[in-house]
Amino acid sequence: MAEYEVNKAAVAYVRELIDKRRYVLDSEWGEVQPDAATENTYLKRHSWDEYARWHLGLTKGANDETKARYAFVVGDFRRVHRSGLIACVYRAGEWRHKQVELAAHDLLQHLDAKSS
Repeated sequence: MAEYEVNKAAVAYVRELIDKRRYVLDSEWGEVQPDAATENTYLKRHSWDEYARWHLGLTKGANDETKARYAFVVGDFRRVHRSGLIACVYRAGEWRHKQVELAAHDLLQHLDAKSS
């Protein structure tokens, strides 16, 4: 099973987006989560660093500037989705990636506090 570390730059960026109210509170993550074609289109117009900041996890041992390096996406490349954060908490918890789970949970709490 892959191992992940927390992408601290992504955590800071997502927190900034939440503070700027660039989020969606109600969405079906399965419908809005970026698919491979959306990711490819984004990468044609943006840097790998910009791509990385949407992912809370970094795959240990994977090369930078490859899709395999980045995991636990939380937005649609424009806004953070609450459903994306919930999915990250659940998926990271399910596979025992505790640090990513906690980072996503903290961001979810921050979003809920800001949006209430």
